[in-house]
Amino acid sequence: MKPRSTAIAASATLMALALAGCAVGPDYHPPASDNMPAAWAVEAPWRAGAPGDTHAKGAWWERFNDPVLNRLEQQALDNNQTLAAAIARLAQGRANLDSASAGLMPQVGVTSRAGRLKISGNRPLTNYKTPNASTVQDDFSLGLNVNYEIDLFGRVKRTVEGAQASAQQFAADFENTRLVLNADVANNYFNLRQTDVELGVVERSIALQRRSLDLATARHDLGASSGLDVSQQQALLDATLTQIDLLKRQRGIYEHAIATLIGTPAPVFALASTEIEITPPAIPLGLPSDMLERRPDVASAERAMAAANAQIGIASAAYYPSFILNPTYGFDSTSMTTLFNAPSLMWSFGVSMSQTLFSGGRIAAGVDFARAGYQGTLANYRRTVLTAMQEVEDGITGVITLDSAQAQAQKAIVSSRKVLDIANDRYEGGVATYLEVITAQQSLLNNERQLAQLRGQRLLVSVFLIKALGGDWSAPAGSMVGGTPDAASPPS
Repeated sequence: MKPRSTAIAASATLMALALAGCAVGPDYHPPASDNMPAAWAVEAPWRAGAPGDTHAKGAWWERFNDPVLNRLEQQALDNNQTLAAAIARLAQGRANLDSASAGLMPQVGVTSRAGRLKISGNRPLTNYKTPNASTVQDDFSLGLNVNYEIDLFGRVKRTVEGAQASAQQFAADFENTRLVLNADVANNYFNLRQTDVELGVVERSIALQRRSLDLATARHDLGASSGLDVSQQQALLDATLTQIDLLKRQRGIYEHAIATLIGTPAPVFALASTEIEITPPAIPLGLPSDMLERRPDVASAERAMAAANAQIGIASAAYYPSFILNPTYGFDSTSMTTLFNAPSLMWSFGVSMSQTLFSGGRIAAGVDFARAGYQGTLANYRRTVLTAMQEVEDGITGVITLDSAQAQAQKAIVSSRKVLDIANDRYEGGVATYLEVITAQQSLLNNERQLAQLRGQRLLVSVFLIKALGGDWSAPAGSMVGGTPDAASPPS
C-alpha cells in the first residue's frame, strides 16, 4: 500500500474509533430517593395535589387575589437587578455550552501570506556540496487547514456533558432566584398590610381611650372620681400613641424593601395605607418525591452533581493519549500569476499524538480533586433535600397551628370586649376602680393586635409553604387545604 493510502486509511480508522469510543470516567446516574418518606405527616383536610415539573411555577401570587400584589410582582420580574444578574449567568452558561459543543466539530481556518524576503547567503549548510546563495524573492501562499481532536477516550464528550449540566444548573438557579424574589415581594407586602391593620387597631383604640379620658375628666370635674383616674387614662393614651410611631417606622422599612425589590428608588416609592383582609389560598400537597422535581434549588444541586461527575472524566482523560487530525490544503508560489497552477499545490494529511509519560502525580491529584468535588456536591444535594423536607413540614405545621391560633384569638377578642363593657358599667356604678377599665382596654388592644399579627403570619406561612413546595401547582377545584375551596383553582 502506498504511503498516502496508508495515511488516509489510518486516519479513517482513528475517526471511526472516535465515533465509537467510550468516555473515560464514571457515567452519571441521578441519586436515588429511597430514603424519601412515603407521605407528609399531615391530617385532614390536607390532600395530595399534582405538582409535576411540567406545570408552571410562575404566578402563584395571583391566588391571593390582590391586584396591588400582582402589580408589584410583575414590576419585580421586570426590574429586579438580582434577577437580571441571574439571567446574565444563565446566558453565560448557555454560551459556555455552545463553546464546549464546538469541540465535537472540526475547526476549519484559512491562512494566507504575501511578502517579499531575502534569504541569507551565509546561512548554515545542510549539504557541503550545495553552495549557498543569497536570493530575493516574493512569497504568496493561500491555504485551508482543519484541526480536529479525535475523541477516542471521551474527554470532549465529558466536557460537553459538564457544560450542559452547568447550563441546566444556571437555569435552575434562575428559577430559584425568581421564586425567592416573588416570595420576598409577597412577604414584605403582607408584612406591610399587617402593619396597616395594626395601625387601624391602634388608632381605633386611641379613639376609644380618648372617649374614656373625656369621661374620666368629666367625672373628675363633677367630683365623682379622683384625679388618679384621669392621670391613669392619660398615661395609657400616651403609651398607645407611642405605638403609632413605632408601627409607622416598621411600615416604612417594609415599603423601602419592596421598592428595592421592584427596582425603584426608595425615596420615590410609596404604597397607600389600607386595611384589607387577604385570604390565603388552599395549598394541595404532592408526595415528598414530587418535591425533587419541583424545587429549583434541588434541581440545581442535582445538576451540580452531574457537572462534577463529568469533571472526573475530564481529569481521567489526561491518563490517555490525545490525537489531533490536522490536514492542510493550499497553494504556494513566488508569483501571483502562478499561485493556482498545479505545481503550486501543497497539502498534508496526518495525525499527531501526544502522551504524558511522567507528571509527578499531577494527573492523579487532578482525578482525586475531581472525585472529592463530586462527593462535595453529593453532600450538598442531600443537605438540600433534607432542608426542603424540613421546610415543607414547618410550613404544614405552621398553617395548622396558626389557623387554630386565629380561631382562639377571635374568641379572646369577644371575651375582652365583654370584660371592657362590664368594667365600664362597674366603674360608672361606683363599684370598681378605674384601673379595671384601663386593664380591660389594654387587654382588648393587645388581643386585637395579636389577631392582626396572626393573620399576617398566616399569609407569610402560606408564602413559605408555596416556596417550599417549589411554586405554583395544578389542583382540582374545591380541594380544602388550609384555605377556601375557590382559592385552590388555578389562576386565570
